[in-house]
Amino acid sequence: MSLNLTPAGKRRARGLGIPFDGTPGRNNAITDVAGVEVGYTTLIRGAGELRVGEGPVRTGVTAILPRGRDGVATPVWAGSFSLNGNGEMTGTTWIEESGQCEGPITITNTHSCGIARDATIRWLVERDSALADAWGLPVAGETYDGYLNDINGFHVSAEHVLEAIDAARGGPIELGSVGGGTGMICYEFKGGSGSSSRVTEIGGEDYCVGAFVQANFGRRRQLTIAGVPVGRHISGDEVRKPPGGSIIAVVGTDAPLLPHQLKRLARRIALGIGRSGAVANNGSGDIFLAFSTANSAAFGAAGAPRPATFLANETLDPLFEAVIQACDEAVIDSLVANEDMTGRDGHRVVALPHDRLREVQAPHGRQADGRA
Repeated sequence: MSLNLTPAGKRRARGLGIPFDGTPGRNNAITDVAGVEVGYTTLIRGAGELRVGEGPVRTGVTAILPRGRDGVATPVWAGSFSLNGNGEMTGTTWIEESGQCEGPITITNTHSCGIARDATIRWLVERDSALADAWGLPVAGETYDGYLNDINGFHVSAEHVLEAIDAARGGPIELGSVGGGTGMICYEFKGGSGSSSRVTEIGGEDYCVGAFVQANFGRRRQLTIAGVPVGRHISGDEVRKPPGGSIIAVVGTDAPLLPHQLKRLARRIALGIGRSGAVANNGSGDIFLAFSTANSAAFGAAGAPRPATFLANETLDPLFEAVIQACDEAVIDSLVANEDMTGRDGHRVVALPHDRLREVQAPHGRQADGRA
């Protein structure tokens, strides 16, 4: 059921009969990569006109733990890529230098990115006294939710970040207006948090690739789903704001890859979001991270050579394809598993209407009973 519905019972794109290429994992989420955990803090309160510092509040925090809480002391090899840099993802300078990502990854709104980063360090120090004299450069990403949220009220606190990290679990995860994606807009419909996964085979071994996106970008006319120009056929209630927006995307895999290979995966995220119509506007922050949970032994005690395995470059095409497929579906699920939202100053953003989506898809061989 998790392929068609979220844990809260919201319809996913596959539940509407939208066909996607590739084979998803059990939960069709980044948590299909063994050990990965995801947690949310969702903040929705207040209504009416904007009162800075008072609300309305439509925001939150997402936490991704690549090795789960039990493995948080062990880094993962990682690579990052900025398609368009009008945004922020902290910690990527160190990832570029060292090839490793350390601790929880958090995603929130633009003006809470710093507190998410700092609170993550606090979580690490309070969890392990051995880290009291250590330093950290965790990853924290952001997209802007100020159209719906009182962003300058700074409603995300350190405690909210700690709650999201502590709430992280494996298995099925909720999608849509949850966590850092709560106040986001995608293709002028209600956007937010989306996730998907793919299982692929290389050299007789199965590997999982999982994607998580915080989708906050695009114009209605650009929206394309499974090759159909949906946005051109569903008009009304467009959001009157300047073009731009952003997307943070995180890809995890259990395939043994080196940092430079993970950067190659991170670059393919751009092709994944491009399938739905993304053009990386000048005002967009499109920043991507890819990590591998393999090779934990490579982060052992310093001083001695460390063993590591990795796939040859010429075998990586199935992983590239899996990244593209999973990121595309994750974006579409962030739209489908959503609801209308009204926020600051009465701004209203409608969800992608399922009935109209089915009507537009039908002439192209999609069936209204949820089968492709």
